[in-house]
Amino acid sequence: MTILLTGGSGFLGSHVAEQLSLAGRPVRALVRKTSDTRFLASLPGVELVDASISDREAIVRAAAGVTAIVHCAGLVKARNEDEFHQVNLGGTENVLAAAAAAGSGFRRLVLVSSQTVAGPSDPQGTPVSADSPPRPLTAYGRSKRAAERAVLQRDALPVVVLRPAAIYGPRDREILAFFKAVNSRILPYFGSTQHRLSIVHGADAAAACIAAIDAPVASGSVYFIDDGAVHTMADLFDAVERAMGKKAWLRVPLPEALVRAVALGSELYGKATNQAQMLTREKCNELFREWVCDGAPARRDLGWAPKIEIREGIRLTAAWYREAGWL
Repeated sequence: MTILLTGGSGFLGSHVAEQLSLAGRPVRALVRKTSDTRFLASLPGVELVDASISDREAIVRAAAGVTAIVHCAGLVKARNEDEFHQVNLGGTENVLAAAAAAGSGFRRLVLVSSQTVAGPSDPQGTPVSADSPPRPLTAYGRSKRAAERAVLQRDALPVVVLRPAAIYGPRDREILAFFKAVNSRILPYFGSTQHRLSIVHGADAAAACIAAIDAPVASGSVYFIDDGAVHTMADLFDAVERAMGKKAWLRVPLPEALVRAVALGSELYGKATNQAQMLTREKCNELFREWVCDGAPARRDLGWAPKIEIREGIRLTAAWYREAGWL
C-alpha cells in the first residue's frame, strides 16, 4: 500500500505527504540532499529516500513494491529550455521506468502537470477544457507538455494526468509576494484587476492527487483541477487585504512594456550569474492573459470536490505565514 511521492519537500508535495500520512497510508518520499525535510520528517509513516529525479536507478529502487506513484517533482524555473526538458521530461521518463518495474501490485501513476500546458483562455475568459489542443506559451509549459506526452504514450501503464490551476496556500512562496505587498501598503500588479483566473488551494489540489490514485477512471485521463469558481485579480487582492486586516493604499498597474524591460534585465542577470530566473520575456506571454480552466470533469469523475473557497483559503494562508514568521 506504499505510495511513492516525488517532490515531497516542495509545496504541493508536502500537502500530498501530509494527507497520506493523516490517512495512515505509508509514503516513500524522494528528496534531494539539499532539500528541507523538516516538515516531512515530522509526519508519521513517511519514509525519506535520498534520490535525485535524474537518477533513474535510484528511483527504480525506491519504487519497488509500491502501489502508486504521485509525481510532483519538477522545475518551475530554469536557465534554459534544455534544462526544463532534462528535469521535467527526463525526470518523468525515469518515473515511468520505475512504474514499469514496480511490480504486479502497481495501480496508478499520477502525473502532476500544469494548466500552462493548455495555454490561456480567450480574451473573454472562456474556460479551457482538457480536450482543447495544447498551446503552451513558455519553455516550462512545453516541457510539461512533453512530460504529458511521454506518460500518455505508455499504454501498458495505468496513468492519470492532472493539470492544477494556480495553487496557493500554506508553505507556498509564490503568492507570498501579494501578502508582503499589501503589508507594505503598495500593491503592483500585471495588466488589469479584472483579469480572470482559476485557482486551487494546496490542500484541495493534494486531495485531488490522492483521489486520482484510486478513482475508477480510464488510464490516460487528463483533468484540470480548480476550486470550482472563476476569480478576478481584484477578488484575490480583496481576499488578501481582508486576511491581512489592512488595505493597500496604492494599487499600481504595471505596463507590459515595462515588465518586459525588467524581464530582459532579469534574463541578463541570470546569464551573468548562471542562475535560473522566474521573470523572463517569455514568462510575460503568460502574465497578461486570462487563465480559466474547466475543472468540472475532475469533480465528476474523481470522487473529489474542493472544500476551501478563496477567502477562507487566503485567511488560512495568511495565518500560516504569520505563524511561520514569513510575514
